[in-house]
Amino acid sequence: MLAKLVRMMAVCALLLGVSACVTVEPPKPVIVNGAAGYLERIALPSGSVINISIVDLNTRGSIFAQKTFEVARVPVPFKFILPAETIDKSINYGVVAMITYKDQVLFQTFTRYPVINNGKFTTEVLMKPVSQ
Repeated sequence: MLAKLVRMMAVCALLLGVSACVTVEPPKPVIVNGAAGYLERIALPSGSVINISIVDLNTRGSIFAQKTFEVARVPVPFKFILPAETIDKSINYGVVAMITYKDQVLFQTFTRYPVINNGKFTTEVLMKPVSQ
């Protein structure tokens, strides 16, 4: 009887030890940050809005994440926190930006700024004026 009790306690201790060793941590989020700006020494009109997006550079119109807000100063800092499980290794992610005023585009990106699957998570995005 004592041997059976000792064996049962040993099994319980072993199971308790094994269960403590199995810890599953959720995957860390993917963070993309940087700043978007332009080189021209032009003050933006009050009420200008910036749209910064993470897109699939190979699929026109494919927006993965997006932020739109009024511009307080240039360059405009940005940060995206993306769930790791939403990242597809086959997609060529990139950051694009555009500044508008009263629905008229003033500045936008014309260059590709790849991120995430190239190992780059911080980028400086340069916008150029849009000729009207």
